[in-house]
Amino acid sequence: MLRFLVSSVGGIFSWIVTGIFFGVLTIGAVFWIYSRDLPDHEYLAQYTPKTISRIYSGEGRLMDEFATERRIYAPIEDIPDLVKHAFISAEDKNFYTHQGFDARGMAGALWDAIKTRGQTLRGASTIPQQVAKNFLLGGERTAERKIKELVIANRLVNTLPRDKILELYLNEIDLGFLSFGVASAAQTYFNKPLAELKPEEAAYLAALPKAPYSYHPVKNHDAAVARRNYVLREMWQNGYLDKDAYETAVAAPLRTVQGGDFPSFKSNLPPRDYFTDEIRRQLSKSFGQDEFFGGGLTIRATEDPEMQMAAAAALQEALEKYDRSQGVWRGTRKVLKPEDLASEDTWRAALGGIDVPRDVPGWLPAVVLEVGEKSARIGIEGVSDDEDGHWIPAEDVTWARKRQADGRLGKKAKVAGDLVSVGDVVLVRAVTGDDGSFKRWSLRQVPEVQGGFMAMDVNTGRVIAMQGGFSYQSSVFNRATQAQRQPGSSFKPFVYAAALDSGFSPATIVVDAPIEVDTPQGLWRPKNASNKYYGPTPMRTGIEQSRNLMTIRIAQEVTMNTVAGYAERFGVYDRLEPFLANALGAQETTLFKMVAAYAMFANGGERVEPTLVDRVQDRWGRTIYRHDQRDCTDCEAAVLPAGAAPQITSNRERVMDAITAYQLTSMLQGVVQRGSGSGVNLPVPTGGKTGTTNDAKDVWFIGFTSNIVAGCYMGYDQPRTLGRGAYGGTLCVPVFQEFMQQAVQKYGGSQFKVPPGGHFVKINRFTGDMLPPDAAGDYVQAEYFRDGQETLTGLYSYVDGGFAMGQNLPLYAYGEVGGDEGATITTSTGETKVIPKKADFGTISSGGLY
Repeated sequence: MLRFLVSSVGGIFSWIVTGIFFGVLTIGAVFWIYSRDLPDHEYLAQYTPKTISRIYSGEGRLMDEFATERRIYAPIEDIPDLVKHAFISAEDKNFYTHQGFDARGMAGALWDAIKTRGQTLRGASTIPQQVAKNFLLGGERTAERKIKELVIANRLVNTLPRDKILELYLNEIDLGFLSFGVASAAQTYFNKPLAELKPEEAAYLAALPKAPYSYHPVKNHDAAVARRNYVLREMWQNGYLDKDAYETAVAAPLRTVQGGDFPSFKSNLPPRDYFTDEIRRQLSKSFGQDEFFGGGLTIRATEDPEMQMAAAAALQEALEKYDRSQGVWRGTRKVLKPEDLASEDTWRAALGGIDVPRDVPGWLPAVVLEVGEKSARIGIEGVSDDEDGHWIPAEDVTWARKRQADGRLGKKAKVAGDLVSVGDVVLVRAVTGDDGSFKRWSLRQVPEVQGGFMAMDVNTGRVIAMQGGFSYQSSVFNRATQAQRQPGSSFKPFVYAAALDSGFSPATIVVDAPIEVDTPQGLWRPKNASNKYYGPTPMRTGIEQSRNLMTIRIAQEVTMNTVAGYAERFGVYDRLEPFLANALGAQETTLFKMVAAYAMFANGGERVEPTLVDRVQDRWGRTIYRHDQRDCTDCEAAVLPAGAAPQITSNRERVMDAITAYQLTSMLQGVVQRGSGSGVNLPVPTGGKTGTTNDAKDVWFIGFTSNIVAGCYMGYDQPRTLGRGAYGGTLCVPVFQEFMQQAVQKYGGSQFKVPPGGHFVKINRFTGDMLPPDAAGDYVQAEYFRDGQETLTGLYSYVDGGFAMGQNLPLYAYGEVGGDEGATITTSTGETKVIPKKADFGTISSGGLY
């Protein structure tokens, strides 16, 4: 019997051993099969995840950030032990001792599932397993993926340092709100860097990997606190917190950005604007979308925040002033539902969700709560109600008529109810008295007319300000860089530059008389803005008074192919069609290109490339782009002699002759002193040129000092006339003047540098006659001539462009500008219309007027 029992036990033991052997062999075979052709895990040592690209101003102020995954990569040495311990306690308490997987934890998870018949399913993945899944395998729930995960996890711990594995994990995990990695999540939930986190805050972050969107700090508050406290208990039991710290942390409330306990990080960022969005557009082309949005680039912008604010304010003021002069009320066309007005809480919540621009300083969204006999009561976003409420009085609306649903205009408003109704969402701003005291709330609206403004350094090309429209939040289309518009007469300086380089001088006499050109489209008869002719006139007067006929004769004389070459050399056009009408700015270009080209007049004729970016660094701090390529020969010297400045060597291309640049600059100073740009009044020498296209569909002014060039454009996005009295000098010059008053205070200005190789001669600016050196008076102009260039004789002393001057023309005396206005008529339908200055075929294609 004993022998039989021993034999039976031995047999059973043999079967068990055999079963175990074949089981191990089978498992080994399965692991061997799945271990082949696994993804290469070694590249993780050089892994570079997608990280935020950030734009900083010259002063180091964070301006904007761009990312598809909001991740701030934190090296393991920058992650505090508190954060490491929280995640290790929550996810993998044996992280530093196991071989990539935790067999005891896996067995415990299996036993819990069996005991509860599948009701309790908890993960047992270690941190190396999660790294293997997140980086190499994907998240599908299959046995095959789990086996591969175990194999890779084991290889990881045998290949990489544990801290490197932990670094990968802590920077890759999704912690909710599109925040990837612990550094980004600390900013998202607490608006803090990692080093400032408290134990309860670190524990909350460590609670999120299990289910990042199930522990919302507000919507799932109780579950979030319970999970956080579980992590804190694990930290205490693992020896990472003492008992006092644990009890204090568990008792602490869950305070987060989402709960309103901290301001959000984004609330400290300035709103996105045209400047940073243009950087995004340009660098995405240069580096590619993936690198820009995920490369962790550090971008140093050229923007001067003070000047950017000045540019935006100047353009917004001009656009709004013009819009209000039209007397039409459009409002926001947004209305709240009656149920949204039931209480202050409901209307505030509803108003906060309405898409209206909130980036115009001083403007606030509001909703009309009540319309009285004369006034309308409003509720204002961010402004608490007082006992009397906030009101729009009748005196604020008398400027406007409401645009009706059928497109017709209603009667002129006398009371607030003529413009607004209960539930209307409006924009308002506070009107103050001369002493700064509050007077009333005033209705505002985003203008229909739009425009752009840009300013840059004439020597470096650094764009210091750019405003692409009234409000970025109302329209992201950048009219400084993207709008293709006719530059009109602001193009004429390039015609004059071609002439000066061809042998003309500022005193060259050009015939100002009618011209007829036979074209395939018909007979073209361009005219001056004044509809008058002035006979033989010095070239200086031609540009100062923006004479179209003189410009066409000059272009015909030097040939349009030559003019086109200059326009292309300056970067105004990629290709200018050689039609005479294009001498008057009929072909479209952008404000960005025009301002950059004018900078080359101001700096003496050297090429300068406009840039919005000084420098770009990659995620490791290496400079991968630098705009300024000039050499500083002694910048690395420890000491410079007293009074000496660093010597910067420039090897820039010369675009135009230095004397030509100075002559043209002097003539453009005359435009500001006596011509169409005479509204400019700055304490430093200034030059510039206006531009107004036919029917005043586009108005321009581009001007410059010795340091700064700035340009303004205004017009409707769908081109239509701006109406009678709309000129570059009346609409854009005030914008330039307002901005440059502040720019000059900061950047200064000086006389334009006189190049060598020439001499001054006094000229009668009306007749072109040479005057004695002691001549004085308003008619005297000191012109700069090249040495050896004859003043009154030579190849180009008298120019008619091949167009004869008719006899008995009604010529005006010199110095006489003549009428600037078009003729006003009444049409057959009873409407009043302004006939443009070139009401003929020339109107279609002649481009510039004044």
